[in-house]
Amino acid sequence: MVDTAENSEERAAIAAAVDGELRLHDPVVRVSAVGVGLFDPEFVEIGASGRRWTYEEMVAALPTLHGGADSPRIEVFGMRGVLLAPGLVHLTYESVIAGRRARRSSLWRKGGGEAGWRLYYHQGTPVPED
Repeated sequence: MVDTAENSEERAAIAAAVDGELRLHDPVVRVSAVGVGLFDPEFVEIGASGRRWTYEEMVAALPTLHGGADSPRIEVFGMRGVLLAPGLVHLTYESVIAGRRARRSSLWRKGGGEAGWRLYYHQGTPVPED
C-alpha cells in the first residue's frame, strides 16, 4: 500500500479499510461470520462480470465465490487508500484471480457504535489482455 495520508487519524482510517479489504480476500474469513460482518448492510457491488450484487446476495454467495478454500487465491497489487471524508475511505488496487486481472475500487464506511469499518461499495473492472 502507498501511504498518502497526511495525519495519524487519516492513516488509521486507511489502515482499517485496507485491513478489512485484505481480510475479505482470506479464504478462512470468506467462509465465516467474520466475513459477513465486514459488509455494510447497504452494501452494493458491481462485479468484474458486470453483475450487481446486494448485501443479501453477497452474504449468501461469499463462501462459494473465488478466493474461497477450494478456488483460486486473490492476488492484490498496488493498493492505495484515500480518506474522502470522516468515516469514508476509498481504496483502489488491482487483483489477479486465475490469471484474470481487474482494477478494483472499494468504499469503506465507518459504522456507529461497535460496527467499525464495513465495505459499503465495491466495483471490479476487467483489464483487457495485452
